[in-house]
Amino acid sequence: MDLESVKKSLEKGMETESVVDELPSRFLEPLIMSSLTVDHIEHGRVVCSMKIPPRLLNSGNSLHGGATAALVDVVGCAAICSAGYPPLSTGVSVEINVSYLDAAYVDEEIEIEARALRVGKAVAVISVEFKKKKTGKVFAQGRHTKFIPLTSKM
Repeated sequence: MDLESVKKSLEKGMETESVVDELPSRFLEPLIMSSLTVDHIEHGRVVCSMKIPPRLLNSGNSLHGGATAALVDVVGCAAICSAGYPPLSTGVSVEINVSYLDAAYVDEEIEIEARALRVGKAVAVISVEFKKKKTGKVFAQGRHTKFIPLTSKM
């Protein structure tokens, strides 16, 4: 692919710039989370399920990698909260990675399990596993490290 074609493929979003600018702030979380159901929650562990909606698909008609990474963030933060941290104090991402092992498709039922591996004074580490409900097959695994701000004791 020549350089001009690469540039055009990246700038094609500019055609919808006015529509995108009209979106409310923080629209991404509801876009991702509106299909989630919490199935189980305990100290340091959250299990959710969802039926993959069409809005979260990539051009290959499978769950978008960015949506998967966003779910690692959102469900992982819930695992931190379940370990005793208030929802608005779950910190900022230091590192997030996802290994994509298989594809998941529209209307497929999936399970997302987040476990807090460590929640310390300054750092939390979460593991998130994505499984297909029908087969139990793992199709993605994520790891998320967050810096947790110190809370005031006043």
